[in-house]
Amino acid sequence: MTTVFAPMASTYETPPAHLDPPTAADLVGPSLKQVEAVIHDLPDVEPDGLRQAVEVILNSGGKRIRPTIALLVAGMLGVDPPDSNAVHLAGAVEMLHTATLVHDDLIDGSLMRRGAATLNAAWTPAATVLTGDFLFAYAAKLASQANSVEAMSIFADTLCVMVAGELRQGFSDWETRSTHDDYLRRIYAKTASMFVLATTAMASVCGASARQTEALREFGREFGMGFQIIDDILDFTGEQRVVGKPVGSDLRRGLITLPTLRFAETHASDPDLVCALRGECDRATYDRLIDRIRRSDAIEASRREAAGAGQRAIQALGVFPESAHRAALFGLVDEYARRVV
Repeated sequence: MTTVFAPMASTYETPPAHLDPPTAADLVGPSLKQVEAVIHDLPDVEPDGLRQAVEVILNSGGKRIRPTIALLVAGMLGVDPPDSNAVHLAGAVEMLHTATLVHDDLIDGSLMRRGAATLNAAWTPAATVLTGDFLFAYAAKLASQANSVEAMSIFADTLCVMVAGELRQGFSDWETRSTHDDYLRRIYAKTASMFVLATTAMASVCGASARQTEALREFGREFGMGFQIIDDILDFTGEQRVVGKPVGSDLRRGLITLPTLRFAETHASDPDLVCALRGECDRATYDRLIDRIRRSDAIEASRREAAGAGQRAIQALGVFPESAHRAALFGLVDEYARRVV
């Protein structure tokens, strides 16, 4: 198998030709079923429509990448199969992610996600916000059941980072939002912080050393940053039926992502770009600009930045000995990079 990110030769052992290495799904599939059970074990709530709405959200087709990472980390640290604490922590990470999607869809005015209607497409804003709040509360309950004060503190810190990031984005001006540094801060708060939660909170639950925890923090950060950059590339290059939203939807909503920033480096005076950076374009102008970005070198430049983050994520795991779980984490990084190859 050819990899996009080549692991360090001295620490990555090639399996015998007749034996394929176990995948992430092979290693954590049974444990993910336990995670599904705990996130669906909702308390009795009223009205009945709330439970139904939450079930629809939980069954909406997410890939469960965050709990998968958390469970692979547990296995790499020798807690395999994961115990109840690890399963509840993995469930908390996924529920926190789900809660953020509900609020994000409302903030963005999104009526569709993954090809299905969002909650706010059918409910009032107040009801949608309260449903998101319910999911945040349930995520916190699951985190508490991991029986680690440190993990609970990491969970709370992550939520603060995410909310502060949304507020900063909402109150920043166009000039600020059009800088690379601001973009990196935004995607850390939005995405990478939750990958760091999955790795470092699980490190705490599993009794990792300080050195191991720091390596896992770096892995989570770099994987999360690369993961979001790839999503932002796909917003320009993907097909609507695959990504579940119109091509270029972020730019149309005034959200400046890496492909636009890279395009701006060589097309700063482009009149379509200037009005897009200010959020003042009509549909035809956005269509023209998005098409030019799609066909420009900005896409490849963004892909290289994502690849660099992936390589750093792989290198961070060099402190851990060779194992099937570590190899599966390498494989996850490579798998997500392949979405834009």
